[in-house]
Amino acid sequence: MKKSNILLLLVLLVFANNTRAQLANGIINKSETERIEKYLSSDDMEGRKTYSAGIDKAADFIANEFKQTGLATFNNSGSYLQNFTRLNAKIVSASASLDGVDLDSKKVIVLTSQPAIAITEVSGYEIAKISKDDNLGLTARKYIAADKNYIVLVDESFSNNFSRLIQFKSGITAQQKTVIFILTNQTPVKYTIQATHKIETLKLTNVVSVLPGKSLPNEYVIFSGHYDHLGINGSKTINGDSIYNGANDDAAGTTAMIMLSKYFKEKNNNERTLIFVAFTAEEIGGFGAQYFSKQFDPITVKAMFNLEMIGTESKWGKNSAYITGYEKTNMGSILQKNLEGTAFKFYADPYTDQNLFYRSDNATLARLGVPAHTISTSKMDSEPNYHKPSDQFETLDMDNMNEIIKAIALSSQSIISGKDTPSRVDTTQLK
Repeated sequence: MKKSNILLLLVLLVFANNTRAQLANGIINKSETERIEKYLSSDDMEGRKTYSAGIDKAADFIANEFKQTGLATFNNSGSYLQNFTRLNAKIVSASASLDGVDLDSKKVIVLTSQPAIAITEVSGYEIAKISKDDNLGLTARKYIAADKNYIVLVDESFSNNFSRLIQFKSGITAQQKTVIFILTNQTPVKYTIQATHKIETLKLTNVVSVLPGKSLPNEYVIFSGHYDHLGINGSKTINGDSIYNGANDDAAGTTAMIMLSKYFKEKNNNERTLIFVAFTAEEIGGFGAQYFSKQFDPITVKAMFNLEMIGTESKWGKNSAYITGYEKTNMGSILQKNLEGTAFKFYADPYTDQNLFYRSDNATLARLGVPAHTISTSKMDSEPNYHKPSDQFETLDMDNMNEIIKAIALSSQSIISGKDTPSRVDTTQLK
């Protein structure tokens, strides 16, 4: 290639980058970012606790932002509010007898949507085992999702962690098959298991909007943040303040998602369909993301940008953020390539001991193979306001946060255009 042609290409590349940056600067501006962030983290939201009036008010605000932007509703439902329910099963009693020997009730965990069960060896339940070499949580999750009635015999080597399986009670649905975990090394011939629960139906709401793709409408790129937080806790008042505003966690990520929806709507050249979603109930089990993820064939989701706590500087200072699970796909390298010529840099997650890849709303789709990552700047080893009433708007670096949103907008361009498709997560390696 002639030098003149190479020079022309370089000039065109610089011109294109400058044009994109100018558009981002015009739409993703600090005053608009501050307006949204201030509202979501204000005392009026009462900490946006799941099932509260405050979170309902936040949901209506986010829906109105989508409406004002001119975005479509999910599946043309006519509403940005994605309502769903989950069941809360509170145990009343549980007992089990294996070959005539009664078990300690602490060795029995029943996941069911039924108020009462009474089963024996002739009830048609399939027997399964979790051996000492298995991953307890991953294997348990497999049986829970299998749509079968199971009795799962858990090796006694898991005695210290067995009670953790209770966490799965909070995520059951009306369609959940009964799965009974029993801590034992015995394989019984005869058994009787009884349990009664008080079943409560709880209502939840995600807020979802859509920007249809032009040439690849059935391929999806998701931008998300969770809008719930911890609410008001009078028993944990700090310096006279009991409202956990969640300015960084995660009004910041939700604000970024809303700003990106405005940017891409104005740009209006996305070849893939873009989904913008504010998840509920992240703080109490990720139920919003779990419900939302079931609406998709995972292979159609080409990337997910989950935005979590981007309101403070990262450990590397300004113009930087990290990507959880960076090594699991090539998405991070694609994003960095699109930022060539800028001062911004994405890093790999430096807090791998905290298992962040599995602790936010990206995890549900990631476990299904989707290149779904969380982008964050939070210094998780020393964040002074994390899950405290002091997580307020005044503690955020809004200039830096605005630049991070611009960087995400620019770095995602080749993915939303269909030019780049990140590699899938190897699900055989997931925890």
